[in-house]
Amino acid sequence: MRGLSRLIPVIGGAVAGGVIAVVVASGSTTTHSTTTTVLQPSSASTIPTSLTGTITGSRGLTVNQIYRADSPGVVDITVTQQSSGGPGPGFGFGGGGTQQTQGEGAGVVYDTKGDILTDEHVVDNATQVTVTFQDGVKANAKVLGTDPSTDVAVIRVSVPSSELHPISLADSSAAQVGDPVVAIGSPFSLPETTTSGIVSQVGRSIEAPNGYTIPGAIQTDAAINPGNSGGPLLDANAHVLGLNDQIQTNSGSSAGVGFAIPSNLVGRVANEIIAGQPIRHSYVGVELSQSSTGGAQVSSVASGSPAASAGIQSGDLITAVNGQAISSTEQFIATVDNFAPGKQITLTIKRGGQTKTIGLTLGTRPQSSPAGG
Repeated sequence: MRGLSRLIPVIGGAVAGGVIAVVVASGSTTTHSTTTTVLQPSSASTIPTSLTGTITGSRGLTVNQIYRADSPGVVDITVTQQSSGGPGPGFGFGGGGTQQTQGEGAGVVYDTKGDILTDEHVVDNATQVTVTFQDGVKANAKVLGTDPSTDVAVIRVSVPSSELHPISLADSSAAQVGDPVVAIGSPFSLPETTTSGIVSQVGRSIEAPNGYTIPGAIQTDAAINPGNSGGPLLDANAHVLGLNDQIQTNSGSSAGVGFAIPSNLVGRVANEIIAGQPIRHSYVGVELSQSSTGGAQVSSVASGSPAASAGIQSGDLITAVNGQAISSTEQFIATVDNFAPGKQITLTIKRGGQTKTIGLTLGTRPQSSPAGG
């Protein structure tokens, strides 16, 4: 899995690699190597008539209409970062030794106060963040808050309200396979690049920068590449369905399998950040595997975790939370995340052919995953 922020090492004591560009600093000699991407024109300038229905059942907008409506609310983000390596598996683009890097991603204007949504890994360890609006206006941004467990961040700029064009969030829980989507971002340092596709699947699980699982991710075949991170995945109503976050690839470029953080999760975390509230996630302390019979199979239990204290064992199959049936590991993770730390829940499990109910008091998730969620 590959994060989508574009990282270019600019100062380093060791060679630092990049998927798209490499800059090696050694003494007084600097070598630049870049890759040029040729974008092939689409065979159609609008969403086919068969795909213009929206998740609300009304006729959708064309790609051009969505771009014209929303592009003023999509910004290019350049970041100077101090790093001693990558932020996590699948998110770094090489490293070794302390180095200064420049990263690039995208963001979505959230409100007229200057709040902008992006991915946490875009602004991680940032020493300077610069936002460029569609009309060329540049502004320095402050990182208001981040949540590495969901890869969501909010940055804030001080600009006239006339420069801010917020884009509404969609209800990501209503997304369906086949729904048309549009992505806008800055792949390969090409701001305002617009691509289209469909929702390929919903309810996917992707890995957060700190090793935890982000449930409910939206999979799309819309072309997204390094530099698209934090930009919007838009539905046919020109609303934000999610923030583009990762691609699955063997080459480092789009293979038609991309993932976006769902807007419902983005909105919840962003509102907490803006309100100045600490971001706390519930913690059970189990590593899970998918069961062919449904439910969430416990592979291991972290020592000293709430699960260990409650008597959960490796091999247990979790089939319900507070009486609500659990059909998959993804559903279990998403369900638990809806409860606040300290909340007591009741798990229904199958163990050795018997069904048991176990009470468990949720803990607070550690900063990084010891072994699953």
